[in-house]
Amino acid sequence: MFTGIVEELGEVVHLAAGAESARITVRGPVVTADARRGASIAVNGICLTVVDLDGTPTDRFTADVMLETLRRTSLAGLGAGTRVNLERPMPADGRFGGHVVQGHVDGVGTVLGRTPGDRWEVVRIGLPPALARYVVEKGSIAVDGVSLTVASVDDGPEGSSFTVSLIPETLARTTLGLRAPGEPVNLEVDVLAKYVERMLGDRLTAEGSSTSAVTA
Repeated sequence: MFTGIVEELGEVVHLAAGAESARITVRGPVVTADARRGASIAVNGICLTVVDLDGTPTDRFTADVMLETLRRTSLAGLGAGTRVNLERPMPADGRFGGHVVQGHVDGVGTVLGRTPGDRWEVVRIGLPPALARYVVEKGSIAVDGVSLTVASVDDGPEGSSFTVSLIPETLARTTLGLRAPGEPVNLEVDVLAKYVERMLGDRLTAEGSSTSAVTA
C-alpha cells in the first residue's frame, strides 16, 4: 500500500515497448537505496515490481509492464528523460501521511487548465465519465500518484472535471508542477468510495428483490 506522498522525482532511463508488454528502467537513488528484486515501487501512481537493479552505486531499477497497464495508464507515452513521481510502499510502522493509495490506476485524466495564485496553482483536470461518481468535493484522489484533496467538482455539459490546489512543495517536488494543459495524468479514485458503492449496490438490489417478492 502507498499513501501518495512522493519521495523523489525520478527519471526514465529507457522504455522498450513490445506488442503486448514493455520494460521500463527508472533512475531513483532514494527509492532504490533499500530496494531488492520483487519489491514494489510506484511510478506516477502505478505499482510496478522491481525485476532488476543497476548502477554504481545502485540508483536504477527495471520493471516489466503488462498490456493492461499500458492500456489503462499514461505509461506508454513516457520516454527517456521524462520525470516521474516515485514512492516506496508504506512500512507497517510508518507514518500515514496521505490516503490509501493502491497503485492501481483507474483511468487517465487530462489537464484542462492552470490558474496561478501568489504561491500556489489551481489545476483543473478532466475526468473519464466512468470515474466521475467517485470524485467529491473535499474527497481524496491520487493524480500521478500524488495524494490530493479535491477542491471542487464540475459536472458540466462538456464533461466532468475537478480542481486541486497545489502548494509550492507539491509544485517543486512532483511532476504536477510540470504538467501543461492537454497532458495526461493517471488517476486513482478513493478505494473506499468503490467499496461503499459495491456494498450499497448489493444491499439495494437485495431490498428491491425482497420488495418485489412481497408485492408480487
